[in-house]
Amino acid sequence: MGTPGTTHSRQSERSFFTGMAVALFAAVFLGFARTYFLRALFPAFTAHHGAPETIFYVHGTTVALWYVLLVVQARLVAARRIDLHRTLGWAGAALAGLMIVLGMHGAIVAARRPGGFMDIPVPPLQFLVVPFFDMVLFALFVGLAISQRKNPQAHKRWMLIASIAILTAAIARWPFGFMANGGPPMFFGVTDLFLLPLLAWDLYTRRRPHVVTVVGGLLLVTSQPLRLILSGTPLWNRFAEWLIG
Repeated sequence: MGTPGTTHSRQSERSFFTGMAVALFAAVFLGFARTYFLRALFPAFTAHHGAPETIFYVHGTTVALWYVLLVVQARLVAARRIDLHRTLGWAGAALAGLMIVLGMHGAIVAARRPGGFMDIPVPPLQFLVVPFFDMVLFALFVGLAISQRKNPQAHKRWMLIASIAILTAAIARWPFGFMANGGPPMFFGVTDLFLLPLLAWDLYTRRRPHVVTVVGGLLLVTSQPLRLILSGTPLWNRFAEWLIG
């Protein structure tokens, strides 16, 4: 590894964040391949497991665009096209806002179904806590990334953690039996694994975790058991009933 600021270290950093962006997109693609990206190849599966409402395909398009944009933005930095990166950044901020609105609306639509969330064997009012706080954390992390856009090290970490925070829905639909059997604790645990490369990168390049990695990671990880605890309380159920009503 080169010393901080050398060409070698900058190239390694660009490669790392590009690789993380590609890995996150791959995780989303794997989760929604059969019901969104490649649904034409899986008509029988989509008929039984795909969401019937149009809102989810619109929301899916915005989420797919987000992860594509994450890869593009990382590549623009690697190519030293910071001007274009900043211009697209504002488009990304608008896209994030649309994702939050559609994500909240989609969660309410799913919770109103008699069968609840597709392929999620958890009562819908209880499971609503998961996508609801996914959107809350995503909004918080993207907002912090925008506010710190002049601090590249903080900005890129907030954006990466924001993108990890909304992976749970895709991971819950990975085509592996052990995933479905594990329920929310499994979905959360696998999501959190995507924080480990960022932590390892910080330790390798900085000898200590970046403050954003620590704060963002702790907020995400600690929110998960708190959501599960909250989901079973009368307070949450009253709020969820009000939300879907």
